[in-house]
Amino acid sequence: MSLVNDLKFRGLIYGMTDPDLEKALDNEKLVFYMGVDPTADSLHIGHLLACLVAKRLENYGHMPILVIGGGTGLIGDPSFKSQERQLLSIETSLKNAEGISRQVRKLLPDAKVVNNYDWLSSLNAIEFLRDIGKHFNVAYMVAKDSVKSRIETGLSFTEFSYQIIQAWDFEHLYANHGCTLQIGGQDQWGNITAGMELIRKLHGSDAKAYGFTFPLVTKADGTKFGKSDGGNLWLDPEKSSPYEFYQFWINTADDDVILRLKQFTFLDEKEIEDISRKFIEAPHERLAQKILAKELTDLVHGEAACLEAIKISEALFSGEIHTLTKAEIAMGFANLIDKCIASDSSLVDLMIDLKLASSKREARELIQGGAVSVNGNKISDLNFTVSKRQAIEETYTVIKKGKKAFAIVEHQ
Repeated sequence: MSLVNDLKFRGLIYGMTDPDLEKALDNEKLVFYMGVDPTADSLHIGHLLACLVAKRLENYGHMPILVIGGGTGLIGDPSFKSQERQLLSIETSLKNAEGISRQVRKLLPDAKVVNNYDWLSSLNAIEFLRDIGKHFNVAYMVAKDSVKSRIETGLSFTEFSYQIIQAWDFEHLYANHGCTLQIGGQDQWGNITAGMELIRKLHGSDAKAYGFTFPLVTKADGTKFGKSDGGNLWLDPEKSSPYEFYQFWINTADDDVILRLKQFTFLDEKEIEDISRKFIEAPHERLAQKILAKELTDLVHGEAACLEAIKISEALFSGEIHTLTKAEIAMGFANLIDKCIASDSSLVDLMIDLKLASSKREARELIQGGAVSVNGNKISDLNFTVSKRQAIEETYTVIKKGKKAFAIVEHQ
């Protein structure tokens, strides 16, 4: 299958700036780039899609450049945000850039990684206005959707100039690295076309440059996965554990899972069609979600972390929580450790403290109804005491109500 047909099959083409790009992608070896602003020290899954699109292009012989926006990150992209983002310090920007660079090299080990701070920081104001700024028409810039969306609420000149500076990135890479293609999410269309226009103005109308955008990854409410919007799934295991990462994908909605398999995995068309058929025949077995979660957790966190995440998930589902280690409990429930206790405590009282019950009466009814377990064991004794002696490695007690409500007690 050709690269373009593969991208179409996977739903990864949102827009192309030139119909000739399809032929170039299938028949030439292009140098292309994608950019990431270091507004955090980790990538999230929106970036993951971009990295995987870059990997697909690389697999077909195209040569990737990752531009870490150490310079543009100090400015801030106005793309469809309701307000101006907080400006970073140079020190924070460069520190974040180091973390992002390490993650990208794991996913794209052969990519050239550059930081636009290296060339943007050497440009003075007069050169910027005379050599770059004069090529941009203000009316054209204001017409960009990302700018229009902010005109009413307010837009500083700093953010307004972002597209000029990013356009210079494309021109710099074109002139110094032979880069003729920029890829990015659909919200980057205006910035990409601004760069193409600058290349033509500085290098002549025959200068060939392309842009290619892919759909953004969105949350359940349709909003973009962005570092400042909350609800992020990070690639750094210290920010989102491999278990959390695995759980995110295994909880993919039935309506979305086949598309996510196409977009995020390297399974071929025949394999995905086979999974889709089996999934339609027995959706309750969640085969597609299990494969998606395993493929991506293995890719991002490695085989050992993936197997550990699967073990935790299966232990929680089966109720065999006692088989987990202290370390596995800490990873699986990193954000759910609700209470530290220094002495034995009544299960009824703890359920109220942990908000698993609103009253002692409700707690007793849940226990009598067989809806409560401690470390995987059903509890029917209304006088049951939670103690350090019975805890997992004398550290954690996992209290479960029903099928999905968990709370963790850490024993001091």
